[in-house]
Amino acid sequence: MPADIFTERRAPMPPQGLTQQSCGVHGGIPPRCKERERRTYIKAPPGKVEEVVKFAIDAGYRLFDCAYIYQNENEIGNAVQQKIKEGAVKREDLFIVTKAGEELHPVDDKGMSIPSDTDFLDTWEAMEELVDCGLVKAIGISNFNHEQIERILNKPGLKYKPVNNQIECHPYLTQEKLIKYCKSKGIAVTAYSPLGSPNRPWAKPGEPVLLDDPKIKEIAVGHHKTPAQVLIRFLIQRDVIVIPKSDKPQRVEENIQVFDFELSEKEMDVILSFNRNWRAVPVLQAVNHKDYPFEAEY
Repeated sequence: MPADIFTERRAPMPPQGLTQQSCGVHGGIPPRCKERERRTYIKAPPGKVEEVVKFAIDAGYRLFDCAYIYQNENEIGNAVQQKIKEGAVKREDLFIVTKAGEELHPVDDKGMSIPSDTDFLDTWEAMEELVDCGLVKAIGISNFNHEQIERILNKPGLKYKPVNNQIECHPYLTQEKLIKYCKSKGIAVTAYSPLGSPNRPWAKPGEPVLLDDPKIKEIAVGHHKTPAQVLIRFLIQRDVIVIPKSDKPQRVEENIQVFDFELSEKEMDVILSFNRNWRAVPVLQAVNHKDYPFEAEY
């Protein structure tokens, strides 16, 4: 089922960012930015997140994507406060994103989401109230298909339209129709799992490993880059904000080294041709929910 996003600053998103997830951190790479841009996911034990966030701020991150369910917002906040006190960054330079969704839905004894009668349009109205109260600056969505987005945009009395839709996107799930649709509505797109989530704990034997794709490796060698850097660059050139993963400062830094090369039109077309509509994050625990978003074409 889709999740909602709300933010603490106005869109458009800044060129640097961080997102925390499941005892980790994501940093963001919005496309076509004049400054250094990137977004990385850092899965780290408690205590390490704060240090990684501070490192990332020094490296240029300015967007922090969080969620209550990740349970490390305190560390993110501590790191941000320390860096502000040091004078390394100003609060007005930071774009803070958080999410409400999965933790609000009860599950049964098998871990499956228990459907409710709640209409996400009611949730959207509640989020609009947060904007009116000055508690957030902008609101967005995650994992919404175009039919669900249409419901929001066509909602009677709509005050604020979504500024962003955060979705899984990579060469095996290129999301061309959904991205085109979102852009036509003025909705920015953020790509999570851009490297195919190779370390996901629910991976099954025989599932594709995007980073091992021989053609991706070939293109990377041609540019003297890593496969991960090629995958990040691929999305940036599509004007998509990117969320790669890492738990090491070296990778955090490496993920930013994607603005000194450009994929050719032919290379972009080749990578786009890899699409197989494969999801690394199918959210199967919600497959029976009335708002499960992945049954629609896009």
